[in-house]
Amino acid sequence: MPRALGIVTPSGNNMKVHGMDFYRPISAFSFLGRYRIVDFPVSNMSNSDIEHIQVYVSQNPRSLAEHLGTGRTYNINSKRGRLQLLFNQDSKVNEIYNTDIRAFADNIDQIELASEPYVIISPGYMIFKEDYNDLLREHVASGADVTLLYHKVDNADKSFRNCRTIGLNRQKGIKSIGWNDGAIPEANIFMDTYVMTKELFLKLIRKAQKISSVYRLVDIINEENDELDIRGLSHKGYFNAITDFKSYYDANIEMLDFDKAKDLFTDEWPIYTVTTDSCPVRYAKGSKVKNSVVANGCIVEGTVENSIIGRGVEIRKGASVKNCVILGHAKIGEGAKLEHQVVDKWAKIINVKKLIATADNPGYIKRGDTL
Repeated sequence: MPRALGIVTPSGNNMKVHGMDFYRPISAFSFLGRYRIVDFPVSNMSNSDIEHIQVYVSQNPRSLAEHLGTGRTYNINSKRGRLQLLFNQDSKVNEIYNTDIRAFADNIDQIELASEPYVIISPGYMIFKEDYNDLLREHVASGADVTLLYHKVDNADKSFRNCRTIGLNRQKGIKSIGWNDGAIPEANIFMDTYVMTKELFLKLIRKAQKISSVYRLVDIINEENDELDIRGLSHKGYFNAITDFKSYYDANIEMLDFDKAKDLFTDEWPIYTVTTDSCPVRYAKGSKVKNSVVANGCIVEGTVENSIIGRGVEIRKGASVKNCVILGHAKIGEGAKLEHQVVDKWAKIINVKKLIATADNPGYIKRGDTL
């Protein structure tokens, strides 16, 4: 099989998770109390025997850099493989300049130095499994210049806002790439995943820069649609995208559906992440837990229902947590009642005794705040 350079891209400037993205990029968001979003694209690449992976980040890089480390967590070949964290500086003039093309251009020497003849580009804000060996094999066999991965959904009118859609012809060629405006339920959601030669990739980066300073890779691909043979390949299995605050909340809560979780997490395709050596969960006498995921190191004295609880969280006596996502090391004090809330890391709910929101408009407690 041909070798490929794996590239994990930053989220677009249209992807905003207000509150949480002030502290870290979407790719560094906690997921299911244990993982980070970036674990999924990097694990997909590692499981597909991609040994050279570049992860791009521009804003608040500390959290992502600490999590990824040297890449040893992801079972990357320790002798031949490597994981690079590549940085670019966001423009303060106007965020429309903060594109993936700019990130690639700022690090183009690192792409040129890569010895792999192909590139596989995957987003840092989507959650799915994909064997890139199969994707690369089908791309090469088709003779296409570019292959794009898409997922057919029947809820585009309610979800996947700010995502692109793909129009296909009968031969699975790309007719058009547009925006999901929520007008119709059925759509082919573009998964921001590309396969092409490194030579073509570099050519597109340079051409995009000449056309417009705000072009993204998808824009130059769309521009070149008449000149290039661009094909679409359908993805099967679980798929989700973190494009705003509600989609982040929904993606976590959705994992409480055992069938969906079983589709995403399988023994033959492990999702790697950083592990911590901490105590098991301590459930006090009188505590109640129902249909929830509770990470290690937690202390549960109150009631937890339909919730995701991160590592090291304290839920004290008389507290009630329902339909919530509680990130690591938060503290829910005695008698506090929370419903449909996302509580960021290290926050403390001590003095406020009731925080009630709805599933359509969940609440957010800032990182490190004391209420």
